[in-house]
Amino acid sequence: MSMTDQVATSPAAIDEPSAFGRSWPVVGRLGAVVAGLPAALTDGAVLVFALWTLLYHAALPLGLAPSWTFRVWLVTSLVSALLVPLIRWRHRRGVPADPVGAPDTMDAAPDATGSGPASGADPAAARTGRTAVARRTLTVLVLVFGTIAAVTAGLAGTPTGADLTWWVPASAGTTAATGLVLLAWRTRRETAAIRPPGTTGWQSAYALLTAGGAAAASLILARSTPDDIYYVGRSVWVAERDDVPLNDFLFSENVLPAMASQPPIASIEVLAGALARFLGISAASATWYLLLPVMAVLAVLALWRLVQRWAPRRPVLAFTVAIAFLALVCGPDAALGNFHLPRLYQGKGMFVSAVVPLMWLYLTRWFDDRSRWGLLLITALSITATGLTTTAAIVLPLLVGGAGLMMLLVGRWRSALAVGAAALTYPIGAVVVTQLTLGSANEAAADVNFYDAAHTYRRTFEVGIVGVIGGLALWCGPLLARRGSPALLAAGGTVTLSVLLVPGVLEWLSALTGISVVLWRVSWLFALPALIGLLCTVWLPTRLSAVRALTGVVLAGAMVASFAAYAVPMWDERSGVLVHDGPTWKIRTKQLAIARFVVGLDRPDGLVLAPASIMRTIPLLTTRTRVVLPRDFFLIEYDLDSQFSQDRLLVTRFANGGPAAQRPAAEEVGAALKRLDVGTICVYSQNRYARQTGEEFGYTTFASRRADPPVHPNAVTCLRRG
Repeated sequence: MSMTDQVATSPAAIDEPSAFGRSWPVVGRLGAVVAGLPAALTDGAVLVFALWTLLYHAALPLGLAPSWTFRVWLVTSLVSALLVPLIRWRHRRGVPADPVGAPDTMDAAPDATGSGPASGADPAAARTGRTAVARRTLTVLVLVFGTIAAVTAGLAGTPTGADLTWWVPASAGTTAATGLVLLAWRTRRETAAIRPPGTTGWQSAYALLTAGGAAAASLILARSTPDDIYYVGRSVWVAERDDVPLNDFLFSENVLPAMASQPPIASIEVLAGALARFLGISAASATWYLLLPVMAVLAVLALWRLVQRWAPRRPVLAFTVAIAFLALVCGPDAALGNFHLPRLYQGKGMFVSAVVPLMWLYLTRWFDDRSRWGLLLITALSITATGLTTTAAIVLPLLVGGAGLMMLLVGRWRSALAVGAAALTYPIGAVVVTQLTLGSANEAAADVNFYDAAHTYRRTFEVGIVGVIGGLALWCGPLLARRGSPALLAAGGTVTLSVLLVPGVLEWLSALTGISVVLWRVSWLFALPALIGLLCTVWLPTRLSAVRALTGVVLAGAMVASFAAYAVPMWDERSGVLVHDGPTWKIRTKQLAIARFVVGLDRPDGLVLAPASIMRTIPLLTTRTRVVLPRDFFLIEYDLDSQFSQDRLLVTRFANGGPAAQRPAAEEVGAALKRLDVGTICVYSQNRYARQTGEEFGYTTFASRRADPPVHPNAVTCLRRG
């Protein structure tokens, strides 16, 4: 690629059709439509889901049925889909095309390092050799300290760096981040920004095809997670009862106090339940067969739009590397790939995979043009984030704060205040109102787990060579972002996360807020996949375009090969994922079959006791069958030492079976069964102790699920209270 290819295209060139488009107008118009589809789909989805969240929150105090709210939302969305394009078209008529509202002078510098000529830069700055030398020196220092931070952070926790203190990467990373801020600030003041080139039809077509592939993959990949008991279970309640459970719906019939750690702010599960009721299908099918593929498309397109806006060159290659990172770096813990296709239907997965890149994109556009439409999208996205997860109230202030800091540094305090109010008012307000009306989160629940800075980094960025690549993206990636707002905001994200990763900072936030269990999610504020993709857009000072292009391809290939060799891919069983031949529910086949068998029985009144994995599955099918222990983690909300909790843990251990030394005494089991009002006991047929103990306390066998052979571990025997 020649040097002239790196210069930002003028607005006229962006809008001018190609020679092929001029010869074939229909093809040209089709290409323009395809080029605009990613923006239309993602922006439209943000607006309609924000509308749903507003309607849902308005309906809560009124006690309106979700089915009614859903119909109002559906009609309003359809009308808006017709009116909004018309209004925007009329508004744009007669307005000169300027995609970012940047100055007319164009900057030919290829990246934020200041390498290469800057034909549109301030002549006074260009004549000052000392300025260029200072910029290059600062760039070298950022690269040195950023590399030290990346290498030491990636090695910390491995056998090679077992004795390495976290202060080394934290100190080096903070130094590199400070240098990035100074470099981005000076570059912004001394030179004009590079306008992003318009998206071409073939680029958008590639992104759309990739998104379609992700949607198809989401249907056949199945990862059963304990969190589904709440997220999908809430949708099941809404679908069956046309009511939003404001109290506990897992241990009781909407009677016990609701879990303080799960306030009814999120609207995505209610949407899934209302959709299922509207279509007459199960909530699980609506979630996994309808909403999940749509979410996959939107998440991929959101990432594409950010990469296309921030990449100084080779956006398609950078996007491919970013997608490869998500697909190949998954594993059983908390890598970002783990929260993509395997868990997009959980609001937190959609938040980190789609909302975060879109927020960085919208902030970049707002910083460039300050349009009312851009501010509206930022506001709508903040409402959307609130409807997805309460994590938004933790991550968004940090994300927007980092961006606002950079706006303040370049004298854009009005922009910083406006975007802060637009992006933070709703999520923070929703949490405050909820806490005032429902009470504060349970401290015992909040303090179950806490991950310090080192563990927070490892959970998201991984360790070893993958962790090193993630560190390079964090501390060096902003150097490669497009000059102007992208480089400035990327530096803001880096310095914010670097400060949070200093030892003691997360501990202080934990003591201040009492949200220890989710503080590790602060790392989500950084658009890591996009910055990893930018690593292959490095520029070399050579006139040989083939060498520059080959360098990018080699870097991309090396990173993808590292992900494949040193990480666990999304479709691996080590990631907890099973690959099926066709669309499937995200439940293990064995557990689903047994749960359906239990639900279909003619049972007496009372709770159902079964092995823990089966009791976690039944609420995903129906809320009419109440189980003893939906999930043991939620007992923290009800005091683990209480009789309420201890009885449930004891009889679950009894139903699970196991070595004789771990079996609870029969007398304790009998007393707990009576206190809990257990009407049905279903255990694996091989669990003779449970069957015999149940019979001792008046339970009789009334149903069996045979397997081949009869002693197969999947065979189940059910006893009912006499």
